[in-house]
Amino acid sequence: MGGVVKRAYKYRFYPTGEQAEQLHRTFGCVRLVYNKALEMRAHVHATERRSISYAASSAALTEWKRTEELAFLNEVSSVPLQQALRHLHAAYAAFFAKRARYPRFKSKRKSRASAEYTRSAFRWRDGQLTLAKMDAPLDIVWSRPLPDGAVPSTVTVSRDAAGRWFVSLLVEDLTVEALPLLDTAVGVDAGLTSLVTLSTGEKVTNPRHERADRRRLAKAQRDLARKEKGSQNRVKARFKVAKVHARIADRRRDHLHKLSTRLVRENQTVVIEDLTVRNLLRNHRLARAISDAAWSQLRAMLEYKAAWYGRTLVTVDRWFPSSKLCSDCGRLTESLPLNIRTWQCPCGATHDRDINAARNLLAAGLADR
Repeated sequence: MGGVVKRAYKYRFYPTGEQAEQLHRTFGCVRLVYNKALEMRAHVHATERRSISYAASSAALTEWKRTEELAFLNEVSSVPLQQALRHLHAAYAAFFAKRARYPRFKSKRKSRASAEYTRSAFRWRDGQLTLAKMDAPLDIVWSRPLPDGAVPSTVTVSRDAAGRWFVSLLVEDLTVEALPLLDTAVGVDAGLTSLVTLSTGEKVTNPRHERADRRRLAKAQRDLARKEKGSQNRVKARFKVAKVHARIADRRRDHLHKLSTRLVRENQTVVIEDLTVRNLLRNHRLARAISDAAWSQLRAMLEYKAAWYGRTLVTVDRWFPSSKLCSDCGRLTESLPLNIRTWQCPCGATHDRDINAARNLLAAGLADR
């Protein structure tokens, strides 16, 4: 593909006390509008068996602002509130298309605190970003430069559970170019002992980031459990737990970015298995390790990076017996328990279970093209 692509550049920023207060108020209003619109849609569908359009939801928002009870909605920018309605409309569309489950209400503690601003609700001037209802620009840490001449089309401000503030700038990037064509292809088998095994025979070690910080996380959680509910000390302890989780997630994401970029740069075609991670998580003995491996996140990175750089990502059906099939003669073994890591085919070939699976995935993926 290459050419013009839309990319989001995410940065940390440090708001002033007044800016933080305004953003907290905005997050709460966005959550309230989303939940009220969802409640209205669900009620109308249950009682009248009809759906509500985005325009009807927007008109309802205008009426809510005129009431004495919800007049405070006028204190924040109207754009994030309208964007919340658009997100709800998109969530319903995904539900009816059977791409997602039914939309759920946003929780103050569990949901992501964020607000989305379009071009009419922020000012971008001389590399400084000023949001609507604010007098001063955000103090952003520019950890990497934006593409030359890039102007944000959408700005998303968020705050994570660890109390860190982030701003994500969506821009059109003209600098992304398709990589030179290669004649290499690789099969990738996901695992737990090795995060991925390649058809070349290479095994990428699973860093197990959650396990590495498990003792630190357990200590923070014990401290949290001892604190009295509703106390300020409990709030501080909850932040400590969130910081450990954030450290784990950051390290995991960094590792997956480096791995996915390497696979895309070194191969013209990447073949993976179409795993249903949600079903695999039902195995309670392996759920924690599977979640830590983050296979779905790796697949998502491979998908968009392959599209950016002109590579091909092929998925093989999850029922394909990649581990049981001999990559030399094609004979299918009837039973191969998970504890058997090396096995011998009657043809005389001895296979490492994971390498054999990766080679079979590569052959199947190339055959389907």
